[in-house]
Amino acid sequence: MSVSIAGRADWLTDKHLQRLLAALAEGGEEARVAGGAVRNTLMGQPVADVDIATTCLPEETIRRAGAEGFKPVPTGIEHGTITVVAGGKPYEVTTLRADVETDGRRAKVSFGRDWKLDAERRDFTINALYADADGSVVDLVGGIADIEARLLRFIGDPEARIREDYLRILRFFRFFAWYGEGRPDAEGLKACARLKEGLVQLSAERVWSELKKLLSAPDPSRALLWMRQASVLTTALPESEKWGIDAIHGLTKAEKDLGWAADPLLRLEAIVPPDAARMQTLAERLRFSTDEAHRLRYWALTTAVEPKITEGELAKRLYRGDRKGFVDRLRLSLAAARVRAVENNDALLEAGGFSRLLAFALRWEKPVFPLKGADLTALGATPGPKLGEILKNLEAEWIDAGFAPDRGALLERAAQALNAG
Repeated sequence: MSVSIAGRADWLTDKHLQRLLAALAEGGEEARVAGGAVRNTLMGQPVADVDIATTCLPEETIRRAGAEGFKPVPTGIEHGTITVVAGGKPYEVTTLRADVETDGRRAKVSFGRDWKLDAERRDFTINALYADADGSVVDLVGGIADIEARLLRFIGDPEARIREDYLRILRFFRFFAWYGEGRPDAEGLKACARLKEGLVQLSAERVWSELKKLLSAPDPSRALLWMRQASVLTTALPESEKWGIDAIHGLTKAEKDLGWAADPLLRLEAIVPPDAARMQTLAERLRFSTDEAHRLRYWALTTAVEPKITEGELAKRLYRGDRKGFVDRLRLSLAAARVRAVENNDALLEAGGFSRLLAFALRWEKPVFPLKGADLTALGATPGPKLGEILKNLEAEWIDAGFAPDRGALLERAAQALNAG
């Protein structure tokens, strides 16, 4: 049965892409769009990147792209990959390959002209589809049938594919979260469980990148459940052990119902304990960015918020703490209360309280304390620890008064404090 993506793939009509494909196919060579762009088009999902596979050797790809006026960049030439910028868009162009040697993290490859060998070295059947310039789909591993069944399946022997690169264990669950339905492929799941210890060989950056993509799926709860069943989640994220993933389902429902964007870090916070020391260790182990580590740490340090407190009291806590930490706490509390509210009227009231406080926290702007040290020296204070202590006490009074005292009132209080010695 012939399948075509023509008419469904607006990206395929791009004149620069068509010129590039034609240039790479001259003189008996071949070039096809490969992987995710074909998969997503067949599944009716957006296409972000377009990759190309070709029989041209990397140096020939550079020559032909340059001759067309495009910009070739040797981003991964040792593995056969050249990034070609055509019409302002980057296309990764990779020579057909076969793995010569693998160590579970990276592979040594040889270039070739065999499309089936190139397909068979890829991870999953749905990722090993090609499309000609006219949209005709080339399926050498049964990927189309698996797309129709929403089945994520390793190509060939799952254990062999995983031993080539242990990151494929996490990719199995990531792609299942995005594209799979029902139960995961049984043989693939068993292989992931058997070989999970291979994850320790991977770099922290690769592990966190893959986990973040998984946690960005519309609803990662099923994938996380199967990861836990296979003990893969505990291996990759030991902090989740004995804490649970039950909150994920309620969080994803709240995101959908309330219009929140899918937030991988918030979802991570839903499955790990709010323990600042452990979160610091986690952030260091997985090489979080500074912003990610900061957010995770302050979420863990932020104490729980009761749904009945006033907005004024929350404002004081927001001033003394970290707003992102409070927003994360409130979102998770609201999501949990919404789940309980199905059968509990008290939880319904709690959800209303958390919703009110969250709306306030999101629109709250931190006020600026009106006094500085120079204001006190102008009143005759001597710079030093005593001045700092007075300034700190005045700020505490200002916060406790709901940020109401203005600069004049605070200067008067400062004068009184200085006169009192």
